[in-house]
Amino acid sequence: MRLLHYTFILLTLLTTSIGTSQVKFEAKVSKKKLGVNERLRIDFEMNKDGDNFSAPSFSGFTVVGGPNQSVSNSWINGVRTYKKTYSYFLAPKKQGNFTINQATITIAGETYKTSPIKVQVTKAIDKPKDPNDPNYIASENIHVIAEISNTSPYLNQAITVVYKLYVAANTGVRNWQELDAPRYNDFWSQNIDTKGQRVQNGTYKGEDYRFLVLKKTVLYPQKTGKLTIDPLSLDIAVEVPTNRRDIFGSRLMTAVNRTVTAGKRIINVKPLPEEGKPADFNGAVGDFSFKVTTSKTQLDASESLQAKVQVKGKGNLKLFKLPKISLPSSLEVYEPEHKERISTTSIGMQGTITDTYTVVPQYKGKYPIPSVSFSYFDLKTKSYKRLSSEEIIIDVLNGPTNNNVANTNNTGTSQNPAKQVVTAANNQFSFIKTKTNFISSKPSYFFKSNLFWSMLLLPFLAIPLAIFVRRKKADRDADVEGNKIRKADKLSRKYLSNAKKALGKKEAFYIALEKAFHNYLKAKLNIETSELSKDRIKQLLQERSVENSVVQDFIAIFENCELARYTPITNVTMQEDYEKAAKTISLIDKQAR
Repeated sequence: MRLLHYTFILLTLLTTSIGTSQVKFEAKVSKKKLGVNERLRIDFEMNKDGDNFSAPSFSGFTVVGGPNQSVSNSWINGVRTYKKTYSYFLAPKKQGNFTINQATITIAGETYKTSPIKVQVTKAIDKPKDPNDPNYIASENIHVIAEISNTSPYLNQAITVVYKLYVAANTGVRNWQELDAPRYNDFWSQNIDTKGQRVQNGTYKGEDYRFLVLKKTVLYPQKTGKLTIDPLSLDIAVEVPTNRRDIFGSRLMTAVNRTVTAGKRIINVKPLPEEGKPADFNGAVGDFSFKVTTSKTQLDASESLQAKVQVKGKGNLKLFKLPKISLPSSLEVYEPEHKERISTTSIGMQGTITDTYTVVPQYKGKYPIPSVSFSYFDLKTKSYKRLSSEEIIIDVLNGPTNNNVANTNNTGTSQNPAKQVVTAANNQFSFIKTKTNFISSKPSYFFKSNLFWSMLLLPFLAIPLAIFVRRKKADRDADVEGNKIRKADKLSRKYLSNAKKALGKKEAFYIALEKAFHNYLKAKLNIETSELSKDRIKQLLQERSVENSVVQDFIAIFENCELARYTPITNVTMQEDYEKAAKTISLIDKQAR
């Protein structure tokens, strides 16, 4: 019985020991069902410290906060309790069922993953209106409006969409991020540069507001009927007043994130009238002038001239083709060169489009360029207009006479179509070749050739090489410490590269830089993550004969990685930290023994 009692105690102790040493890595969400206007918090918790934490992509959500890192370490009755947490705050992009995929982390050389979590996003829910709630204050004082110049245009008539951000006087905006850009299906669109726009004063629903023009776009509808413009959605960091005051009596501000949208807009596009539509109408809408000109009207045969067909004015200049000119067959005509000098402003396109034809007469005579007409729909009179050019006579003074062409009449119109004379090209015959390369007519055989013997002996020569490579691989696999160092060094370079790519994104940059430092120290100093304290790092680097100034720089960058998440950092500071980190790692590589 005593033996059985001891056995039971031993099994209990072993079970307890195994239970306390088991690694846990799991994901927890604040709720599994939320409205599209709510926020979701997700925590990734572990009971042992690890490296190389990788969060999922959060498909269907926008990260509006995080990652925030927290660590708790406590001793209760001689038992240590450790917990490390990475927290994210997410905003849904739309309604639906979404899956938050697995996060990964490396603990003691092993990779652990969380379980996927399913989350349901419903329509926006009504929240209680608390005048002191920062979210309610932000919702009442921040608005994005889409102003449309004309909601009932004609087909191919220009309209302008202007997106404005309105901010109340007692509210501020720290920054914003575009969540959904408007899509202009069935429209030709052109964005207008709004850089350098200043904040202006205006009114919104009868109250004084400040506003900023965020985006301005010119649209030309390409389809009739009701067309939809998708909304512009922004995630805005809003500064709102609180009930607390500073020592001077001024209200303290707090920052909250707010998703605002301009709303979907409907454009009712009218078709162009059928009454009075010319047969040659090709879609031009606006206010235009039209002309056909030539660079010269008198010349000799084989000389060239340029004939220009030009439309100038305001309207959909890029969305129609110019009419073609008709020339006698005795004139050699090349494909026209198309040129556009168009600028797009808030009222639409304006400028000039030109087709330039190069014309070369072959024979003496007079040749007419008949009148060319151009039709367009005038928005001012809401009617069609036709513009026609004058007939132009091209007088070829000197040159050969085409006997196959009848004499021209007084108007210069040819009585019979002309046939082009075929002339022989220069260098029609080539010189007789005096050198050539002869190919042997004797067939060659693969059997007993050099290639045959090489392919026959190659497998036998490859066997010793394969044995050598296999032994080297076995020796390398057996070197556990060396593999750890090589893996850490590889990860260090990877995360340093990721930090460079993330310049300008504070959170991602400093997380990648911190991971690069951790893996570099593990590879260079051959230590574990649990030993990564500042004093220990300083001691080991000094033992390796690294200069004290270099050690201090390394520790300073390490501290920046820890503090950067909670303090404002500029892009210039991030660039300096990256360059300093790369330089410091290079100096440690050179000095460490």
